[in-house]
Amino acid sequence: MENELFNRISDFIAAHQDGLITSGKRLLMALLIIAITVVVTRVIRRGVTTMLNRIKGWDDTATPIITEMLGYLLYTIGALVLLEVFGFNTNSLIALLGAAGIAVGLALKDTLSNLAAGLMLLFLRPFKAGDFIECGSVSGVIKEIDMFTTILGTPDGLYISAPNSALWGPPIKNYTRNGSRRLDITVGISYDDSIETGLAVLLGLAANEPTILPDPAPQAILLKMNDSSIDLQLRVWLPIGEYWNTYWKLNRQVKEGIEAAGLTIPFPQQTLSFTKDASAMIEAFKKS
Repeated sequence: MENELFNRISDFIAAHQDGLITSGKRLLMALLIIAITVVVTRVIRRGVTTMLNRIKGWDDTATPIITEMLGYLLYTIGALVLLEVFGFNTNSLIALLGAAGIAVGLALKDTLSNLAAGLMLLFLRPFKAGDFIECGSVSGVIKEIDMFTTILGTPDGLYISAPNSALWGPPIKNYTRNGSRRLDITVGISYDDSIETGLAVLLGLAANEPTILPDPAPQAILLKMNDSSIDLQLRVWLPIGEYWNTYWKLNRQVKEGIEAAGLTIPFPQQTLSFTKDASAMIEAFKKS
């Protein structure tokens, strides 16, 4: 039994020797092509990443999307070479893929729109890594831009993965890009208080705060007259990195400074006046 099986295998090998040798060569060549493609792609992607990071002023958010596209391109070239080794007509295959690409494009239009949006964000660069942005319902610090999504982090430690198309369509507010930002602090004082004293208190606080930029100069203005208070506002410019610490610090100092100057921060209140008839009705209601 075993001899018969062995003889059949030997006869099969002898009859198809040339074909088996050719197939073996193709298999080895295919494995070699796959290994070379993987190694070359990794080396080139690392080299491109290193080269881009050495460019002065280069935006780190653009690096992942460029290296990913380069990787897909190299893998596609490797696949075409692999098909050539096995005797496929790549010209007809490319034509077939082109025709099928239309149908695939219609089926994956949302995915392709994210890819297109990622490319537009890459080249127009409305933000970069480390910028704090607000776009529609999405806000956070930019961590990374991929081919299809943008990764953000929030101040309270949340991870946000937003489709690129969600950041391309709506207007983008970039709170970091300009390097400085105006801080507005509003405080209400009583109508009986001195406006000049209140403005002087605000300017004095600004003069004693070292993080405030001298240009543009700090401003203290009468912003609005409300029903029960007069709103004063302090406007100062700060480096982006000092904004929130100074905001919290000045809010406390403004309250303490206003009270130390003898001014009042009034509560909302209304004054009601009654006619004689209304007063008589009220008294009659109390007696009843």
